[in-house]
Amino acid sequence: MRILGIIPARYASSRFPGKPLVDIGGKSMIQRVYEQSLKSAALAHVVVATDDFRIYDHVIGFGGQSVMTSVNHNSGTERCREALQKLSEDYDYVINIQGDEPFIQPSQIDSVASLLEEQVEIASLVMHSKDAVEREGHDVVYVVFNRDMNALYFSRVPIPYKRSDKAQEMGALEEHHLHIGIYGYSVNALNQITDLKASELEQLEGLEQLRWLDHGYQIKLGITHIPSFGVDRPRDVEFITKRFLV
Repeated sequence: MRILGIIPARYASSRFPGKPLVDIGGKSMIQRVYEQSLKSAALAHVVVATDDFRIYDHVIGFGGQSVMTSVNHNSGTERCREALQKLSEDYDYVINIQGDEPFIQPSQIDSVASLLEEQVEIASLVMHSKDAVEREGHDVVYVVFNRDMNALYFSRVPIPYKRSDKAQEMGALEEHHLHIGIYGYSVNALNQITDLKASELEQLEGLEQLRWLDHGYQIKLGITHIPSFGVDRPRDVEFITKRFLV
């Protein structure tokens, strides 16, 4: 089973333009993501898929592999498909690695790969959190799943809703589950889901994975105990630097 790791990286982020090139402790964010991804034992190859020559040239400059993709993509998933199509080698699966998580752990990538070994269409990770409701903003995505660890729904608000008179009776539901934004897809599934029309739920929540669920695709989930720390805004750089490098 050959797995390709793709790191989508666009320049024109609305909240933080140029963030793949931001310096984090002497290295750009995209270099840190790339180097962490190379440590995964599961990946046959790692490539950065970008829409900007500044990022492309930077990746090539530090010895990485990169491919130019369209500026018109609406998601990292679409960018992954174009990158895959431009590569000459054949792969069975693709893992979409977030380009704004400079300290992603290789074991998380390996966990997604383990799920793909079960020959699932799409795979991702979740993490338990008792204080999820306290977290700020809508950068956090919550998920509920069934007994087979297949996703039922994703939302930017805490789910499931907990009735006060039931919460203590159902200890297992006292924790929320946070979605960790890493995806694995079979090549066939990747080609199919990028051709699907946007669903109403996707547009309401701003979450592309709801499109896949709405069209009948299963998303197999694995549990990780490693928190995810992404850089969404300039203020996040100081936080993540202090946490990992100071």
